Amino acid sequence: MKISKRQMAGFSLLEALIAFLILSIGLLGMAGLQATALRNNHSAYLRSQAVVMAYDIMDRMRANRTVALAGNYARDFDDAKPTQVCTSVCSDIHMAAADEKEWVESLEKLPGGDGEITVDNTGLATVAVQWDDRRDASNLMTFQLSTKL
Repeated sequence: MKISKRQMAGFSLLEALIAFLILSIGLLGMAGLQATALRNNHSAYLRSQAVVMAYDIMDRMRANRTVALAGNYARDFDDAKPTQVCTSVCSDIHMAAADEKEWVESLEKLPGGDGEITVDNTGLATVAVQWDDRRDASNLMTFQLSTKL
């Protein structure tokens, strides 16, 4: 059976439109994947910054161990921002307050960043860093680090 040219008119155009539709859906899918990857990459960046900040204050506490064991680094979420500035010569207690001030200032680089420090009677120090991660339904993410001083 022969098909005339008149019966085939528009057939190539229909194939082209279907191919264009399939390509468009594929490109939209790729754009969605790229957006998700960027959002997750930013979340991973915030988490790595929180880890660095937690280890920073933990190292400062190890360097000033006797004062840390005495509880001078203790801090709760939503505590007032410390104001202690340590000049060239200062006591260990003033150094702890200055360390805490610098740490809280670094936490402010995280969106909604805040921190908590506890030291128990056995010398177990726990540092928690909290920040707002808008990709999660609860929004607040917390990284917690515990170690023996």
